[in-house]
Amino acid sequence: MRQTSLATFFAALLLTGSAVAQTPDAIKIGVLNDQSGLYADFGGATSVVAAQMAVEDFGGTVLGKKIEIVAADHQNKTDIAASIARRWFDVEGVTAVADLTNSAVALAVQNLAKAQQRITLAVGPATTRLTNEDCSPTGFHWAFDTYSQAIGTASAIVAQGGDSWFILAADYAFGHQMASDLARVVKNGNGKVLGEVRHPLNTADFSSFLLQAQASKAKIVGLANAGADTINSVKQAAEFRLTASGQKLAGLVVVLSDVHALGLKAASGLTFTTAFYWDMNDQTRAFSKRFFEKTGRMPGMVQAGTYSAVLHYLKAVKAANSADAKAVADKMREIKVDDFFAKGFVREDGRMVHDMYLVEVKTPEESKAPWDYYKVLRTIPAKDAVQPLADSKCALVKK
Repeated sequence: MRQTSLATFFAALLLTGSAVAQTPDAIKIGVLNDQSGLYADFGGATSVVAAQMAVEDFGGTVLGKKIEIVAADHQNKTDIAASIARRWFDVEGVTAVADLTNSAVALAVQNLAKAQQRITLAVGPATTRLTNEDCSPTGFHWAFDTYSQAIGTASAIVAQGGDSWFILAADYAFGHQMASDLARVVKNGNGKVLGEVRHPLNTADFSSFLLQAQASKAKIVGLANAGADTINSVKQAAEFRLTASGQKLAGLVVVLSDVHALGLKAASGLTFTTAFYWDMNDQTRAFSKRFFEKTGRMPGMVQAGTYSAVLHYLKAVKAANSADAKAVADKMREIKVDDFFAKGFVREDGRMVHDMYLVEVKTPEESKAPWDYYKVLRTIPAKDAVQPLADSKCALVKK
């Protein structure tokens, strides 16, 4: 849901970001994500709001300096993202970059930040390469990844008899990794992958891909995509009557705004893994109420995760008594994460370890209020939700 007031807020924030480039006595955190494309509601401008809320709750200052949030739209293009990040680091003095929805973008910015000794707080991207082959001593992966989504959703579905799959994957870093992790989990559960097809990012027409899925006769069609691609996949699958003919859809990366866009009639029964649900407890409800007052919508796991990552970063800056990336990164690994989003800790590979939740979308009859969308089926313990360090390809991990 796009709000005029939110757009006005974001425009004002961009202007603020330009102004603070001239202010040396500030700690600047950048929120870099998709503001106008298929992931605009996945994180987008509302992640900027979440980051600002973290700054406000922290007190607005650290090390005797004002904390500023700057923001930009990477348009899902790695060259644009790298250019923005380089300007932020070299000219504007940004010390940390958050959200980074889009795996290819996140990998590019994390590698740049590693070279320039800056912190990255990846929340929206999913690829496990961020904490494996491309891990960084100053790079952190916060909310979810392809491993957590596959192990949570696919293992549960296979255990319930969904043992034959067809994978529909976005054709870039995230989709490739998601499909690989999904296939591994299915096969480890004695299931079979009957086929896989890759679709262009932000495509409007899924007809040929869905026909292949239908022809495969697989029990489960796994959607290794996100944002508008997931929404369009589900809508067009209904038009092709995939579920009516007996096949089931499994969304691997579904967020609250996706369900809101689809509506409960279309989305009911979808099972997936999430890092956060606004209606879990008093803490999540209190934050979400404040967030709703600012944005007109409830937060999903990307917005809540961005708040948590920014807040933890600021706690580490204070504890280190420095904004130096190495000192802050050490403190981020030392201090426990303890907020409404998660109770967890950061491993040596940069992955924040916390519980995840297997949820199912309610039927219209089960929903009792606006945004009352999820049934929590079970908690996935933190130790099971992350790739074991024994399997890590990260150079920072001691074998």
